[in-house]
Amino acid sequence: MAENLKQAALDYHEFPRPGKISTNITKATETQKDLSLAYTPGVAEPVRAIAADPENAYRYTAKGNLVGVISDGTAVLGLGNVGCLASKPVMEGKGVLFKRFADVDVFDIEVNAESPEAFIDTVARIAPTFGGINLEDIKAPECFEIERALIERLNIPVFHDDQHGTAVIVAAGLLNALELQGKKLSEISLVCLGAGAAGIASMRLLVSLGMRKDRIFMVDRQGVVHSHRNDLNPYKFAFANETDKRTLEDAIEGSDVLIGVSGPNLITADMLRTMAPNPIVFALSNPDPEIHPEVALTVRDDLILATGRSDFANQINNVLCFPYIFRGALDVRATTINQDMLIAAANAIKDLAREPVPQQVLDLCHGVDKLEFGPRYIIPKPNDPRLIKVVPPAVAKAAIATKVARLPYPAHYPSDK
Repeated sequence: MAENLKQAALDYHEFPRPGKISTNITKATETQKDLSLAYTPGVAEPVRAIAADPENAYRYTAKGNLVGVISDGTAVLGLGNVGCLASKPVMEGKGVLFKRFADVDVFDIEVNAESPEAFIDTVARIAPTFGGINLEDIKAPECFEIERALIERLNIPVFHDDQHGTAVIVAAGLLNALELQGKKLSEISLVCLGAGAAGIASMRLLVSLGMRKDRIFMVDRQGVVHSHRNDLNPYKFAFANETDKRTLEDAIEGSDVLIGVSGPNLITADMLRTMAPNPIVFALSNPDPEIHPEVALTVRDDLILATGRSDFANQINNVLCFPYIFRGALDVRATTINQDMLIAAANAIKDLAREPVPQQVLDLCHGVDKLEFGPRYIIPKPNDPRLIKVVPPAVAKAAIATKVARLPYPAHYPSDK
């Protein structure tokens, strides 16, 4: 990052007041009567109502629109285990995105936990505050166990965005790219470079959509994840193939798709040349992708390429889904976010990219005069205001269909009629 941008980022976070978020009062507090209703003695009435029926918390408090963004700081962006306090700017940033794109309120919580069990217990104990929990920047493989345990213990949505947010956007973009390249998910050979939370969750979702697990070749720091390795945790072992491929070069040769969720500059031009005709590469390491677009597109003119960056075409960005998934889940008071809801979100995002792009969206994309479904536009832009209109309704319908919703389909949502 250039020095001037570094200073600009620091200034942005410090001035005119430190941080990026604050709390706002939603009720009148001007008169003595207002204050008597806001606090004593009036506040006793909702307290009694909630004590009599906990569901009344959704009527009389902010719980129903409040998400806890919670981290232990063990896997922050590309910076690694920087500690829970250093993760706070990211968690505040997540709160900004929730509010900006889906009007979801957030408390960010940074937990200094000595073990996954301590983290789980802490989050479970504070969970009554929230309508949902967004887990963030927790290292693998602990993140899998933490999310599973909290889902089992709580009756509100628990969602690890590094896993499922990435998976939903990867799935949406890949399904569109495959159609453009004339390929089918059930027939392709896919390399997943990176075997952490994002990689494993993305592969799980693709398998649920019809990808053959024996056609997925996962690669970690030690090479191909194969069935003869004795150093695999259970989550990696689930994707261990019976194969003689051992290196990244072996795996890439002849493959149709490469999903990179690992680190910068790990894919060379020579590797790219060995892929099958009409390949697809999602180089999602940020800020530096696994292969630079200028290199990749020079080597293969038949390539569809996506990155995690906003300055290149086809940005795979979690903000396309996580605010809207929670919006839909909260609006029907879902008890969980299940696989059907994730698939519904992926399909809604996929389908939106095929719709004509209105001028309003083009105006928000500086220097862009035209966008249409094709190799350089396989996924909607993150600032597309139509996302709020299509993703939450799809998620809400899936929650209702799978019987995890406690409220009916909202009257203010679009109707199929």
